[in-house]
Amino acid sequence: MAMRVATFASSQSLLQAAMRIQVKEAEATTQQASGQVSDDYGGLGSKAGSVVSLQASVTRSKAYKEAANTASNRVETMYNSVGSILDDLSSLKATLASSTASSDTLQTSAKSALESVVSLMNTKLDGRYLFSGSAVDTEPVDIDSIEGSTATSQDELDYYQGDDQTASVRVSSSRVISYGVTANDDSFKQALWAISTIANGSTDSDSVTKAIDLLAKSIDGLSTVQTKLSLDSSDLKDAVSSQEDYQTDAADVISNLSEVDITTVAANMSNYEAQLEAAYAAIGKISKLSLSSYLS
Repeated sequence: MAMRVATFASSQSLLQAAMRIQVKEAEATTQQASGQVSDDYGGLGSKAGSVVSLQASVTRSKAYKEAANTASNRVETMYNSVGSILDDLSSLKATLASSTASSDTLQTSAKSALESVVSLMNTKLDGRYLFSGSAVDTEPVDIDSIEGSTATSQDELDYYQGDDQTASVRVSSSRVISYGVTANDDSFKQALWAISTIANGSTDSDSVTKAIDLLAKSIDGLSTVQTKLSLDSSDLKDAVSSQEDYQTDAADVISNLSEVDITTVAANMSNYEAQLEAAYAAIGKISKLSLSSYLS
């Protein structure tokens, strides 16, 4: 039966209301599936600016964390290298102190220690020399300038090819951490001078005694260097932890701003379904009305 003119306006009004409810139901269905208020920033309204700003800050935070992690790995490698150098120096010191070692044995041991220590001071990680300061592409120690050197003191031992600028890394918008040590440190100089003296043939009693004393001082100094590296590592790990904490907090705020309460959404969907059923039921009744049924 065709709809009466008298019922058309009411039916159209209900139909439009039902369509609006359908749109809301569809939005709620999408929210329930994704857990997000909207699939774009426009749907966030006044919250959009805050969400965009927080997401940008999280991206920066991840970059700071990655930089601090990279620096931390470098420091750990330096720490281990210095530890191995200390082992070499302690071993050579014990050999020099041995009353039964021949001059040839002392010289051979010193040459072996020199090669090992220089190799460790020339340690690279990810293509960077770690003990060259900021001159990361330059090998810090030139062993050729040590072997056969005619230097008369450690200050004349010209082996270092890096610079005096220690490495640094930005770990936040307001903090830069300097870290590491260069191969030009006095403790390294003492070690190389003591070793080179014996390696270059000075194995008399006085030279050996002086070398032992220098090695002892170098060992003490490099132990302090290790302590510094340990503190650098702690600072860098704290910086990483700080950025991780910030990212967690920011993610919670972003979640609160952009994610929906699933329980609320489910309740809204149930409400929308009930409204739709009522609207369509009303439309159905209106469409069956006629003048005779109205008059009766």
